[in-house]
Amino acid sequence: MPKMKTHRGAAKRFKVTGTGKLRRRQANRNHFFEKKPSTRMRRLARSESLHPGDEARIKRMLGR
Repeated sequence: MPKMKTHRGAAKRFKVTGTGKLRRRQANRNHFFEKKPSTRMRRLARSESLHPGDEARIKRMLGR
């Protein structure tokens, strides 16, 4: 049986922590920064954990 290939789009967007949890970046951090408050930008800078309903699908895409 052939090897499982990693979904390269998912690999660029999700990171696996040491304990096996998945982390993702938050939306609205790409452009139009002038109209967004700096407090919001600081809040959006943090990485967020993945929703439990999506975890199994993303882990399969990452080959885990």
